This record gives sequence, structure tokens and C-alpha cells, in this order.
Amino acid sequence: MIFRRLSRPLWAWIWIWMPMAAQARSRASLSNIAEVPISRLAEPWWRHRFEEKQAELRHDPVNLIWLGDSITQDWERDGPQPWSRFAPVWQRFYGDRHAVNLGFKGDSTCHVLWRLLHGELDGLSPRGLILLIGANNFGHIHTDAAQTEVGIEAILDEIHRKLPQTHILLLGVLPSIRSHWVTENTGRLNANLHQSIEIGRPYVTYRDIGRLMIRNDRVDPNAFLDPRLTPPDPPLHPTAQTQAAIAATIEPEVARMLGDRIHS
Repeated sequence: MIFRRLSRPLWAWIWIWMPMAAQARSRASLSNIAEVPISRLAEPWWRHRFEEKQAELRHDPVNLIWLGDSITQDWERDGPQPWSRFAPVWQRFYGDRHAVNLGFKGDSTCHVLWRLLHGELDGLSPRGLILLIGANNFGHIHTDAAQTEVGIEAILDEIHRKLPQTHILLLGVLPSIRSHWVTENTGRLNANLHQSIEIGRPYVTYRDIGRLMIRNDRVDPNAFLDPRLTPPDPPLHPTAQTQAAIAATIEPEVARMLGDRIHS
């Protein structure tokens, strides 16, 4: 009997363990983990950050949100080396804009969906939201471009349901140097998003800024901080300088969303 229970497919156990609110999503979603809300509360640091961010969102006015994974969380880094000094760049572009960083290391689309369904944006009315998510879908949960796109669409629709007056700036998944499969699916996903994501969603603007990490038609490892770490990791996270270039590139759109001056 125990053996038969354990032999259920993974998605069936996810369904059983999900809260009822998450089960309300269509059963069809169970074939695609990218759109199934999944909690990470069992990880102490993640729980602490979620609770800490909930308090921050309720304490101060919020006019702009960055929502995503570790690439977004890196805005809070302030290391000794130029490539790790993100906080001054954040202050330069977002310090006077009542901006909040909702980046969580390791999050995929399914984890962001869980956050949204568990109060992360409740009671807020920001003018703008920047969404950068999907890189970990090609790693931790290993969903392909088509599956990941569905997860991103689910996030966009849930954000709009909670924040109907907020404009969303969706950024394409950044290039990385991990594997041929990841590179292929990143390109396919961004091409699909470029073609279809704004259709029927006037509250979304899509921008692919991956060119900032390309040099001589190849992904430039110097644009990433990971090879500088000890021990080094495959290039995935932009340096502070690259992140500054990203902020400068999207700044005209951010200023339009917020109705303020362009920061430089």
C-alpha cells in the first residue's frame, strides 16, 4: 500500500500538498510545473525574507516593484569590489521612487506565483512593476521555453488581477553560459514573448535587454559576476556594472510608468 502511494507521479503529490487556493487552478496546469504555485517556506532563509518583505511592503509607500529571482535580489548586494556594488546603482535609479526589491534567490515562475497567491501584493497600488523571471525554470525545475512562457503569462495575469492600475515592464530572460539547451530555450522563450506577450495585455510592455551581455555575437563572460566568485560559477548573474546598464536602458520606460523624470 505504501509502495503504491509513493509511486504516484510527482505532480500528483504536488497537488495533494498544495493549499486549496492553489488547487483552484485548472487541473490542466498539473502537466506544467511552471504554472503550479509552489511554496519554499520550508527553507528558513526564504521564509524569513518573505516575512521581512511583507513587513516592508506594509510599512512604507510603494510606487515601484522589482519582482524576480536572485538577479533581482542582487540589487541589495554592496560588496567591496566594483562588480559587486549594486546598492549604489539601486539608490541612483530607484532611491527616491519608493521602490521595493522582491527578488528571491532560486525562485522560478512557480514560486513567484505562490508568493502572489499568498498576499505579496495585497493592498498595494504601485504605478509600475518590473518583472524578470524564468532563468531558474531552465535550471531547478527544468521547464522548456513553451512551459516557462505559460508560467510567465500566469504571473502577469495574477499581477494584473491584484494590481489592475499598475503597468508591468516584462524583461526577457537574460542570456547565460550554462548549456546549449538553456541557450536554445532562452532564445526561443524571448522570441515567443516578443511576438505574443503584449497581445490582449495593454498593461504590459516587453523589453529584451539581453544584447547588453553580448559581445562579438557571443555571450560575454565579463558581463557576469559568477566567474569572479571563489569558487567560480557559470556566468548567470550580471555584474553591478551590467545591472547599471540594464537600469539605464529601461529607464525611459520606467520614467513613463511612474510619470517622473528620467534618472541617469
